This record gives sequence, structure tokens and C-alpha cells, in this order.
Amino acid sequence: MISCTETVLAYNEMFSFLHKRYGKKAVVKFWEDVSDEFLRNLRELVKEKGIKGMREYWGKVLKEEEAKYKIRYGRDFFRIEMYRCPSVGLLRRHKGINRYKDYCKHCDILYRRIIEDYGFSYSIEYMDNKKGICRVEARKII
Repeated sequence: MISCTETVLAYNEMFSFLHKRYGKKAVVKFWEDVSDEFLRNLRELVKEKGIKGMREYWGKVLKEEEAKYKIRYGRDFFRIEMYRCPSVGLLRRHKGINRYKDYCKHCDILYRRIIEDYGFSYSIEYMDNKKGICRVEARKII
């Protein structure tokens, strides 16, 4: 199994290629397909465990990626405060790589589709796209 970080450069190039060849709608469609077809583990965790499933999924993934982050959660909310996104950092370190201009937005589409399916609101705030600083939050809709 390859690590999450090994896919970053390939994803970035795929986003750029799709956008250049077919437009932004094709990039968004690709993100939707990835969410629907390849994030079944997150979908099952959220379906079965709700906030605890989110904590389990992102706790493992972000640790594996060596992100700098803090997870906060309670009975009705889940939040990731990302202080250093490893994907953005990797793209910044590769001088010959042009980062896809909307690279960070894939996190919105990938995860929103899953989280909102199970009775949660989902929001993402991009504080600094260049440094990979953002905040993701899910709240139980009561």
C-alpha cells in the first residue's frame, strides 16, 4: 500500500491536466468520483460512528501524513485545525511543480459529500492556501 503523501504530486498533475484539457467541471467531477468510489472507509466510519468515526479516520490519516494539526470534538461537533498541510508543503518544496490553483478545494468536495450524507453540516475555511492552513468543521444537524 502506498502512503497518502505519495499520491500528492500525481493528484496535482491530474487536476491540472483535467482543467487544461476539459475545464474546471471535469476536475470537480473527478473529485466527486474519488469521494464516491475511493473513500468508502470514511463513509462507513461516519455512517456507523458519526463524530467518533471522523476522529478515527482523520486521526489515522493525518498522523500518517505527518500533518501539523489539532483535532477538537464534542458530542455535536468535529473540527480539524490544520497548521501545516503536508500536501501543500510537499508541493511547495518541489520547485519544478506548478501547484494546481484550486488544489486545496478538493478537500471540500471529497469530504462534504460524505459528511453531509449522514446528518452533519460541513464547512471549510482556508486561512492561508499557500501555507496549507485551514479549518474543517462538521456539526450534527439537530
